[in-house]
Amino acid sequence: MENMTPSKILFYLCLSFIAGVFLGSAIKIPQIFLWGFLFFGASIIIIFLFLEKDFFIIIGFCFLFLSLGIARMQVSEFNVANDKLGRLNGKGEVALAGTVIKEPDMRDAFQKLKVKIEDSTVLVTIKRYPEYNYLDKVKLTGKLETPDITDEFNYKNYLMKDGVYSVMYFPKAELIGRQNCSFYRCPTSAIYSGILWFKQKLRESIRKNYSPPESLILEGTVLGDSGVMPQDLKDKLNTTGLRHIIAVSGTHIVILSATLMFFLLMLGLWRGQAFYFSVVLIWLYIILTGLSASGVRAGIMGTLFLLAQKSGRQSSGSRIITITGAVMLFQNPLLLFYDVGFQLSFLAAMGIIYFNPIIKKFLEIFFKDKLKNLSEIISSTFSAQIFTLPVMVFNFGNISLIAPVTNLLVLPAVSLLMIFGFVSSFLGVAWQFLGQAFSLPCWFLLFYFIKVLDIFSKPWAMKTIENVHWLWLAVSYLLLSFAVGFLRRLERQKFLGY
Repeated sequence: MENMTPSKILFYLCLSFIAGVFLGSAIKIPQIFLWGFLFFGASIIIIFLFLEKDFFIIIGFCFLFLSLGIARMQVSEFNVANDKLGRLNGKGEVALAGTVIKEPDMRDAFQKLKVKIEDSTVLVTIKRYPEYNYLDKVKLTGKLETPDITDEFNYKNYLMKDGVYSVMYFPKAELIGRQNCSFYRCPTSAIYSGILWFKQKLRESIRKNYSPPESLILEGTVLGDSGVMPQDLKDKLNTTGLRHIIAVSGTHIVILSATLMFFLLMLGLWRGQAFYFSVVLIWLYIILTGLSASGVRAGIMGTLFLLAQKSGRQSSGSRIITITGAVMLFQNPLLLFYDVGFQLSFLAAMGIIYFNPIIKKFLEIFFKDKLKNLSEIISSTFSAQIFTLPVMVFNFGNISLIAPVTNLLVLPAVSLLMIFGFVSSFLGVAWQFLGQAFSLPCWFLLFYFIKVLDIFSKPWAMKTIENVHWLWLAVSYLLLSFAVGFLRRLERQKFLGY
């Protein structure tokens, strides 16, 4: 037990908790079995505590944490089933009053509002005009419905992870006031309002300095806005495997983190300095996107990935990310099964931690000394995509055959585009002429980005796979784990001269 450090013990306990959440999500476990796990774990701890067998004591605690994960999932399911607003779904017309608690999602012909009504939240779809804002108090008259479940998409589970169990489509909406929140009365809402105000100013600055499609791509890249993007542009992004670039996705944040570290190290910063600068830039991006729940989760994973890189140790990096994942699941266990972004964030980080060093050493053989640093960005991109591919195929059924090439071509430019895009739009808020002057680098980067989209968005570049079974997902990650383990053993043998 000499090698069983406190961090390793905590790692195993968190893995047990995650396993409990998984079991509670996958199968219905009767309460009698849950109590059995608790009794068994407690018995092992008590018996071997007197025998001073630390290994078995840890096993006992693992059973307790497994039970805790199952119980946490069951509590969450109970809250979903007993939501007061959800009980009114399909019961006819109702009149409700509540407050808009998120930035409205504006589309071409409609807008979506998240409205807090007592302890429940409803997602409301209404006409594009009049526009509503964060903290507006509204009266809604219409029918509450349970989100749809189809063969293509489970909208109910997608919304359930964010605490939304009811939807309303085009009810009669009436503005009845606005919540007055000063910084001293409710600082969180006041700060969020300020962020949204600044984001709107940046959005207006982008639209003044750029025209579509350049403005739409820049809004998606810098602000995470993709609602008003035309379908043909979305199709091109999907076909080329670049859709994550204009969304606050876990894969995007983790790859962006690796790219920022690469550029900052290239500029001559020490690894510690590059880490802090990258963290600041990542969270500046998350703030600009409006601090959405998915964005915050992606930002946390991106920060932890950078911390793992800073430590320079694979084991400590994976432990940090696993422990944080367990904490996030304790807060919301529905993320494990129903939040693809959470899954992609975790897998992308793990891919770069474990697979990136292997690929980078292989690529450095083919790169000259002056280009060796370029292998970092290539290996990071490829590692993240390999580890997230099975989940992408399982959930969406589409494989972009050209994604590794397009990401390799575009990601370096995207990091620069985010930096120059933010600078030009920020300066444009104060003085439009200054914003236009600094927008010239963005024009060249956007021209390049669009050219890559046009060249590679061909029908042959996308393969659709229907009815992917979950067994394929399990086998894919089992084989991937064996492959990584085998390659790491070969690497160690080569290093030791076997």
